[in-house]
Amino acid sequence: MSLAHRWRLLRSTNWLMTAAILALVSIGILFIYSACFVRDDRPMRDLYQRQIYWAVAGFGAYLFFALTDYRHWRRWAWAAYAGSLVLLVVVLVVGTKIYGARRWLMVGPIGLQPSEIAKLAVVFVLARRLSRPGENLGHLQPLMEVLALVGVPCLLIMKEPDLGSALVLAPVTLAMMFVAGVPYRVLGLMGLTGVAVAALVLATMFLPQAIGVSEAHQQTMMKAVGLSAYHRDRVMTFLDADRDPLGAGWNKRQSEIAVGSGGLSGKGYLKGTQNVLGFLPRSVAPTDFIFSVIAEEKGFVGSVTVLGLFAVVLVCGIRAALMAQDRLGRLLCTGVVTMLFIHVFINTAMTVGLVPITGIPLPLLSYGGSFMMVVMSALGMVQSVYVRSQRTGLSFEQGVLGYAV
Repeated sequence: MSLAHRWRLLRSTNWLMTAAILALVSIGILFIYSACFVRDDRPMRDLYQRQIYWAVAGFGAYLFFALTDYRHWRRWAWAAYAGSLVLLVVVLVVGTKIYGARRWLMVGPIGLQPSEIAKLAVVFVLARRLSRPGENLGHLQPLMEVLALVGVPCLLIMKEPDLGSALVLAPVTLAMMFVAGVPYRVLGLMGLTGVAVAALVLATMFLPQAIGVSEAHQQTMMKAVGLSAYHRDRVMTFLDADRDPLGAGWNKRQSEIAVGSGGLSGKGYLKGTQNVLGFLPRSVAPTDFIFSVIAEEKGFVGSVTVLGLFAVVLVCGIRAALMAQDRLGRLLCTGVVTMLFIHVFINTAMTVGLVPITGIPLPLLSYGGSFMMVVMSALGMVQSVYVRSQRTGLSFEQGVLGYAV
């Protein structure tokens, strides 16, 4: 590809989306610094510097995937999927155990989180599988194939355990199946099945305890549905944080205090008392609870600004999906946008106590190299779809009408 051709492609990109991404990354670096600057240990205080390195590398990946035709990656979809499964197996065997979960592979000083890689690999392999021409997606065989493609990595991720990451794949799959043209009756049946499974899981968590079943038998029953006492405690803490205010309920309560105390305009940058004084745990403030730090220091205005920037990125992604010139591009954008939306929704909702605490990071803001690279690569692919639709001259209105038809 010549330099002139790359320049033409670059000029065709959605610069509003790129600007919103860069703004979110910059905000993330600033508040990772805020979450860590009072620490005594030097490695934690320097997290923001490492995030800068990951942001630069991530932006390089973003440009690389944006300038590369996304259709060229179709042939690598199965290899990427298989590779992600291998990593998920390896992390269960030799992964580093942190906070009771075996989710990280250490490559020298770099921690790799295979579950984040697996999410994008699943999106890409589903986009390829569901984009086969002339296939009736209402038949049992293709549906079972799709569910198997999602089910295998879900089970491996839950073994870590990382229930939050596994659950992200469910709405992503449903959204992609909807866009691919799976009949409504099938999607409705899958939705009802999901509700039934959720009811079974909740019953397994709480009913045996209510009727006096021994703890050993309770754990056996929960293990049968892929859960542990850890998951039950998370849900019970969400329902009643006062049952363990100094233990499992601490993070939830301190996050709510941080967000609520920010008021309209916040306490000021580097002046959030919940964060600075360590009430909001410093081990999670720059990662899962970065939104709490932002809300405390910049208040409602800062929170809405961040959510507005996310809205810009998501709307641009939806626009790219509607303008895509083929089913592969449309499905790829749908999967990425849904994945990011679920991450943003769950992360921000858990900081204000609307959903149980899960280890779901906030895209582009939370500290983490693996997630930064995955998110930036995924958004680069969305940008690639948009660029190719621009070069064919397809308008947004034509994309909407074409999708409706």
